Amino acid sequence: MEKKIGVYICSDCGIGEALDVEALKNIATNEFKADVVKSTPFLCNQEGAQMIKDDINNEGVNTIVIGACSMRHNTDIFDFDPLKYVTERVNLRDHIVWTQNPPAQKEAELAAGEDASAEAEAAAETAPESAAAEASEEAETEAAAPAINENTQEMAEDHLRMGIVRARASEPPEPHIEDINRTILVVGGGPAGLSSALESANAGYSVVLIEKEAELGGWAKKMYKIMPDKMPFAETRKPDIENKINAVQASDKIRVITGAAIEKTAGEPGKYEVTVNSNGGSETINIGSIVLAIGWKPYNANRLENLGYGKFKNVVTNVEMEQIALDGEGVIARPSDGQKATRVAFLQCAGQRDPEHLPYCSSVCCLTSLKQALYVTDDNPDAAAFIIYKDMRTPGLYEEFYKSAQNNPGVMLTKGEVTSITEDESGNIILEIDNTILGEKVMIVADMLVLATGMMTNSLPAHIEGVNDLTPEYVGQWRETETVDGVIKEVVADPVVLNLEYRQGPEMPYLKYGFPDSHFVCFPYETRRTGIYAAGAVRHPMTAMQSVSDGKGAALKAIQVLELASQGMGVHPRAGDQSFPEINYTNCTQCRRCTVECPFGVLDEEENGTPKTNTYRCRRCGTCMGACPQRIISFKNYSVEMIASQMKAIKVPEEDSKPRIIALICENDAYPAIDIAGLNRLNISPFYRFITMRCLGGTNLVWIADALSAGIEGFLLIGCRYDDDYQCHFIKGSKAANERCSF
Repeated sequence: MEKKIGVYICSDCGIGEALDVEALKNIATNEFKADVVKSTPFLCNQEGAQMIKDDINNEGVNTIVIGACSMRHNTDIFDFDPLKYVTERVNLRDHIVWTQNPPAQKEAELAAGEDASAEAEAAAETAPESAAAEASEEAETEAAAPAINENTQEMAEDHLRMGIVRARASEPPEPHIEDINRTILVVGGGPAGLSSALESANAGYSVVLIEKEAELGGWAKKMYKIMPDKMPFAETRKPDIENKINAVQASDKIRVITGAAIEKTAGEPGKYEVTVNSNGGSETINIGSIVLAIGWKPYNANRLENLGYGKFKNVVTNVEMEQIALDGEGVIARPSDGQKATRVAFLQCAGQRDPEHLPYCSSVCCLTSLKQALYVTDDNPDAAAFIIYKDMRTPGLYEEFYKSAQNNPGVMLTKGEVTSITEDESGNIILEIDNTILGEKVMIVADMLVLATGMMTNSLPAHIEGVNDLTPEYVGQWRETETVDGVIKEVVADPVVLNLEYRQGPEMPYLKYGFPDSHFVCFPYETRRTGIYAAGAVRHPMTAMQSVSDGKGAALKAIQVLELASQGMGVHPRAGDQSFPEINYTNCTQCRRCTVECPFGVLDEEENGTPKTNTYRCRRCGTCMGACPQRIISFKNYSVEMIASQMKAIKVPEEDSKPRIIALICENDAYPAIDIAGLNRLNISPFYRFITMRCLGGTNLVWIADALSAGIEGFLLIGCRYDDDYQCHFIKGSKAANERCSF
């Protein structure tokens, strides 16, 4: 579009006192020939916002540069239609003025004002009356005038230049809008899946629920009792999973397919084509989004022979104990002879928190043992249950359940380490325990021993028995591909559930223990496959009650992606973004960097290696833009050329004492961190120039090479963690930037 630029500078919140606003206006007017340049105090009030709207309506301004506060503030006030207008925020307040005005400087300014007044008084004693008055007036003017720091002013001027250049290089996005399917596929018929299906149907969406077993219910249907899920969280109760099953089967919006497996999942959010095999036949179903609620499986206790499993008949797992209670309707019988068990020992963390087995805590096992200990005492008040633990973990309101079980006279809990497990001639299990709370060794003779084995996600292939042999990010085999730019090493996943027709493998990437990859804190249901949301114990160990809540949350995300996709908008974290990557295929060398580095599997490949875009999979992070050595991937409002032009707009002085350092900062974490620094008046060097990135994954090496050649002294990339405890909103953007810059 033909640009008509309006530059608006606020002088409130200390900006007018710390900066020469007229000099900033001159830069916009003389250097960049902006069509409208104005300054005003309180730009964010009704009059200031109306001034901009009047210029849009009366002067034809369509490119708006606002020099004021952070882009994270007053978003509702400066909300101009992004499909018609370009709006660029220059953070003069938080990133510049507030980081350059510490209390010590203010004191120095006040002291300078007092010195000027004293000099005027001294001059008045020796000078004629008229001269004294003139000197006094001049001193008062100097004292009242704001003390403009040269470095701070230069910092503000460069940021204004970069803002104008960025706005000038930007165009309003053209949304990619197509008709989409609004049917939600729920994979898994346990508590999480049933909850997801019901909530989606209640919201008015059609649902297809598929379950690999012959009936719905999952593990919840195999439980004798479930943990408390209502206040006061003190008593177990019979499961009510049948109520959910009946509600699902009665809904006219939910289609249930049991005994089913997915042969293929192709497409993108709003346009998935899922081929389902059931009862010996296949059909392809059009789907909008997917909730993955396939649950968990128990750790293979055959690997725990050191704890007596498989060696002694009366050593069972917690899963087997549940089946014993269910079959006996609460009566606990020994597997070896069917005799009623009156002394039952429970060993916590059996193969868990153990680097040789499951390195993590499954969080549910302590609650399960408390519940099963009550089976023993409920059936026989004179019976005894012994729980040996490393740490008793009952998070949240379940602490009330722990207290309730603790007050049961038949339940004994002790912290300790089992040093020996043997069996006597009658089949009793003898446990020797050390390091107990009592401070002495203890021996327990029990009719049975129940091992609290852990939970593993069903995202893992069936042949995976542990989690210590998983390859990074994927479960599968390494594959090396020769390209014109060298060898690319990838991991190809084993098919498990979804059988995705994605360039990056048939299943979702996993965390190191096999759980679907996501940003655990900010976007818990999100996976690295846009439109597919994990719920329940598939994403981390949890109780049935937690799984029900999880299923509801995932249903909301599955609905959100459909509604945003129907408007051509991205989802978390850039929810509402209507831009999308454009590729200049003419100059593509089929190097495959973009298809490999995209965190979300957006790009597939044609037979010749040319990338093939699936727009609705995109999260708009720009990692592909940074990965491309040819610089042929860009967005209308975000491109390699745009950032390069910002860097060129920085005025590099000749003085060695004034270095220029470019800081690339991600908008999700680094940008608000600097805002907080400003809010707390923390001092930042005035030689930094901040350029906002959607993600550091978009960093292109050409910027660094060109900027260093132009006199920039250095670069600082500020983003998120990328190691085992990463917090990157775009999964691996920081990691990608770090790898590219390791030269």
